[in-house]
Amino acid sequence: MNTKQQLKALAEARRGVLVPGAFNALSARVVADLGFEAIYVTGAGVTNMWFGLPDQAFMGLTDIADHTARIRDAVDLPLIVDADTGFGNALNTYHAVRTLERAGADCIQIEDQISPKRCGHFNGKEVISTDEMLGKIKAAVDARRDQGTLIMARTDACATQGFEAAVERAQRFAEAGADILFVEAVTQADEIRALPQLLSTPQLMNMVIGGKTPITDAGELADLGYGLVLYANAALQGAVAGMQKALGQLRNERRVDENPAVVAPFAERQRLVNKPFWDALEKKYE
Repeated sequence: MNTKQQLKALAEARRGVLVPGAFNALSARVVADLGFEAIYVTGAGVTNMWFGLPDQAFMGLTDIADHTARIRDAVDLPLIVDADTGFGNALNTYHAVRTLERAGADCIQIEDQISPKRCGHFNGKEVISTDEMLGKIKAAVDARRDQGTLIMARTDACATQGFEAAVERAQRFAEAGADILFVEAVTQADEIRALPQLLSTPQLMNMVIGGKTPITDAGELADLGYGLVLYANAALQGAVAGMQKALGQLRNERRVDENPAVVAPFAERQRLVNKPFWDALEKKYE
């Protein structure tokens, strides 16, 4: 199977597959090296790590496409790519899908927030009309050159219109052609339990560390029938904590030795960037 087929099979198996987010090629390498089955190219992560800005629509299509292409070159796993609101109207969404598919996306996620959007776990969100979002989904579906490319439709309507309205929206999104549904920022455990019974299309549940959704074990989510369990920024938050630890020691002690409790060893760093492969290739062409 190619990566698009792999991702479709993972979602349809409904076994709560853990999907970590990656914010650059090296973080994607770490995800793959640890044996995960798919990767989410996170818009929030790219915005935070590339620009040092909050997830409030500072990232553009070119930014996420460039990161997707670099990650696609680095790993062979299925890639779900965060396309925010499609970067505009239905026509912009059409163009975004074409661009991200060319960059290596296997699944492209679009959401129903107004533009400029904000992190799904921030306050102050608003959503566009259902009809406008349906137009974006139809445009996304039509834009695919490869019919195996999946479209994920996210709704943020829980925050503004309530859980039932969000479920109704998600059902309409599926009818418009969405392959995977993503109801964002569910705040109650009983709502998490209810969603797979209310929507027949494969679903993703987003676990935001410190966010509005109660953290739920992936095994429980699998038993409930979720296809994918997203931890979009576990790697990012772990990386920030690691940098603070290593640099805090450097500041306080004025040195950092090769202590695996503080930094990745030099040899491990080289392994992750595949240096032995490039050494062998260099010898081949001498």
